[in-house]
Amino acid sequence: MLAASTLVGYAGLAVMGIICLVIGSVALLLSKILGPKQPGRLKDVAYECGMDPLQPSARERYSVHFYLVAILFIIFDLEVAFLFPWAVSLG
Repeated sequence: MLAASTLVGYAGLAVMGIICLVIGSVALLLSKILGPKQPGRLKDVAYECGMDPLQPSARERYSVHFYLVAILFIIFDLEVAFLFPWAVSLG
C-alpha cells in the first residue's frame, strides 16, 4: 500500500483529469444540443475527396524516388532527435 503522502501527490493529477473529462463532456453535450439539425440524404453519403482513380486497382508499384525520400526523412529525423538533446545539454 502506498503511503498517504505519496497519494497526495497524485491528487492534483486526478483533479486535472476529472476537469478535462468534465470540460470535454460539456463541450460534446452543448454541441449536440445547440448544433444545427439539418438531416438529409446528401449528408449520409460517405465523404470522399480527390480525383477519380486512374486505374481500377489500388495495387500499383511506387517509384523508387518515394522510398528514397522516405528513407532520407527518417535518417534526418533521427539525427535531429539525437542532436537536439545534445545541443540543449551543451547550453
